[in-house]
Amino acid sequence: MTIEPTNLTAQLHHRAAGNPPSTLPDAAISNCFPGLEFDFRNVWRRVFEGIEVHEARGQVVRGEGALARLEGRFLLQVADAPTLVEVRGPSDTEEDVALGSAFIEWSNALAGVMATSAKQLVPCRFVDFSTDPPSEETVDLRIRPLFARSAVTDEQLALIDEEVAQPGELTQSLCSPWQNDYRECGCYYWAASRPDYVNRDFTEQGPSIGNNWLSRDRVPKAYNGPGQITYEELFQNWQGLLRFIVGGRDHE
Repeated sequence: MTIEPTNLTAQLHHRAAGNPPSTLPDAAISNCFPGLEFDFRNVWRRVFEGIEVHEARGQVVRGEGALARLEGRFLLQVADAPTLVEVRGPSDTEEDVALGSAFIEWSNALAGVMATSAKQLVPCRFVDFSTDPPSEETVDLRIRPLFARSAVTDEQLALIDEEVAQPGELTQSLCSPWQNDYRECGCYYWAASRPDYVNRDFTEQGPSIGNNWLSRDRVPKAYNGPGQITYEELFQNWQGLLRFIVGGRDHE
């Protein structure tokens, strides 16, 4: 007896041209950031017909024809889904302050729009920060389908359409060697696969103080202080620089 997969998720085990085995769902961690198995941001940069958007910043890097006027602008919202949001959180002196803006991960922000509006025109709101005050414009753009279709039967295939990401592009921006992502992934961005915030002590005001594990010096205690181990130093001498942590504290 054999089992034939009929749903798209099961069919995604198909080996697409140009993509290595590590891009298959059963072998991938599926982090969207460089350093792991594939970089899914390379799909989202061409999701709109007529423009190409920077995969990390949400800035229009290329526009065709009349849409060239959007180059340099940032994508604020697609239909009802915001893509550039204000970030709030604790600082050294306050518990809730504005920390600026962040372009949120498209793989979550646009999943609903992609599912319901492929091939359709959707309102996209852009902001131009080069003007004072910043100016906004809403443009109707057509969303490219994520999956390719059969040229014979027109049925949807378990292959990412080459109009969105061509063979090899899912892996072209991955970091090498491993130290790049190892240094970047911390509690302020992504769950760390290493010690991160160590030697913690609590203050009378409530917030804790401690050290970034990658700091060369432990005095004064500061998570984002100067003097962190660089990429080059990790490449050359990670085994001599990184410390053992026992019970959340440095151990000699």
